[in-house]
Amino acid sequence: MAQFDLVMPKMGESVAEATIIKWNKNVGEKIEADETVLEIATDKVDSEVPAPKGGILLKKLFNDGDVVQVGMVIALLDDSAEDSSSSSSYKIAPVASVKVETESETLEEKTSAQSSESNNYSDSSKFYSPLVKNIAKEEGISLAELDKISGSGKEGRVTKEDILAYIPNRKQNNILEKTEQTSAPTISIKQEAPEKITVTNVAPAQSKPAISLNAGDEIIEMDRMRKLIADHMVRSKQTSPHVTSFVEADVTNMVNWRDKVKKEFEKRENEKITFTPLFIEAITKAIKDFPLINISVDGNNIIKKKNINIGMATALPSGNLIVPVIKNADMLNLVGLTKSVNDLAKKARENKLSPDDISGGTFTISNVGSFGNVMGTPIINQPQVAILAVGAIKKKPAVIETPQGDLIGIRHMMFLSMSYDHRVVDGSLGGSFLRRVADYLENFDVNRSF
Repeated sequence: MAQFDLVMPKMGESVAEATIIKWNKNVGEKIEADETVLEIATDKVDSEVPAPKGGILLKKLFNDGDVVQVGMVIALLDDSAEDSSSSSSYKIAPVASVKVETESETLEEKTSAQSSESNNYSDSSKFYSPLVKNIAKEEGISLAELDKISGSGKEGRVTKEDILAYIPNRKQNNILEKTEQTSAPTISIKQEAPEKITVTNVAPAQSKPAISLNAGDEIIEMDRMRKLIADHMVRSKQTSPHVTSFVEADVTNMVNWRDKVKKEFEKRENEKITFTPLFIEAITKAIKDFPLINISVDGNNIIKKKNINIGMATALPSGNLIVPVIKNADMLNLVGLTKSVNDLAKKARENKLSPDDISGGTFTISNVGSFGNVMGTPIINQPQVAILAVGAIKKKPAVIETPQGDLIGIRHMMFLSMSYDHRVVDGSLGGSFLRRVADYLENFDVNRSF
């Protein structure tokens, strides 16, 4: 018998733990290589854990709903040729068994204690995943209330997205109901006018401005993803002194080339070509010219990244933001970049991004022009040191320099803006890099193939 460990995989930077949603295999079952053993969830994405090689599941070390640290052993498997009927005779090494069983028993005791203090969701005739149950427990949602939530999953199953979408409306309805039932709100208030109240903190731990509520105002609680984004943005500002540089670029050649080839490109590659892969191509070229943009800071050390992994900020249908990453973008041609951009954007819209899809970025691009904005001052995606925003492309009158003299012509113009960490990127490096990106876009070869 050759026993091996199945560990909780690493799921990207800043992700240290995951919740086990469901075991897809039982003890004694035979598992094929790359077959899903269990499903897990983080605050960012849901994912599956496959078996690294075929074998038999000997022991589960954690239960559904348990929160497990990345790198911990979650199951023991055997890759010998014996069939599952002999699994009862398998013996686990005493030392590992004592250690793991102790951890497992502790988690089981905690889970049992928590369950006794909350709703017994198992009484429902509907199926709820451990993650959904945990969220319901945290939010104080009763079983009767949970049963009323409409599910968008298979066979009407309530998913994580369903319950997270329900919570803000629930909070709002509860607040409105309490306001109608009593004239004394649960928070400390001071009446200033018949239709206006000023909210004050009962015992403020920090100095916060008073917030005025007027009749008809709506209170919306952040969902978990928005809270994570908010914390990430605040930490970035606290970590890095931000400086933003701007350049304006004449991208007429690039626009004309895309207009010329987009139908043929789609016909041949079955992919629509947007401006995003063209921007990423220019960025990767500029990073090779200025590699000290592709770095991270670790205390007093600068980590110069070997790979050029470009993150692209993507808006989700929920209104939240996620940054899927194109790995080794400098190794891809324009067709490869286009397919990667389209694939990641599609997976983001359908909430099918894997942990690997959103990890390992070394530089980020944000397309504020897709919302009609001409420029922006983006916040650095830590632990990177720079982020570039591309604005909307607008037709404008511009001076065209020729050997015969200057002319006024209609050109396609756009602004590029880049925020960078002034601890390690000075104005000379940041400004030169941004100018080089603009140069690559302005000098686009209109006769190139794809």
